[in-house]
Amino acid sequence: MATHGLLSADAANRICCSVIDEVVVTNTVPHDAQKRACGKIRTVDISLLIAESIRRIHNNESMSYLFMNVPKDD
Repeated sequence: MATHGLLSADAANRICCSVIDEVVVTNTVPHDAQKRACGKIRTVDISLLIAESIRRIHNNESMSYLFMNVPKDD
């Protein structure tokens, strides 16, 4: 898992040629070109988590709720 997967120019090729099964990155940085070049790159959308975090901070609400109620993607 790479939270901010800053993939260099040859990263997609290196990942595809490696024994790595999958590289999971968040959508905080665009990876469209790299994903087209390599099927081993998966992007997880965290936009709702960021939006809810901002809302909770703005309203002085607990952030711990976000960590206790994380949906599990099987």
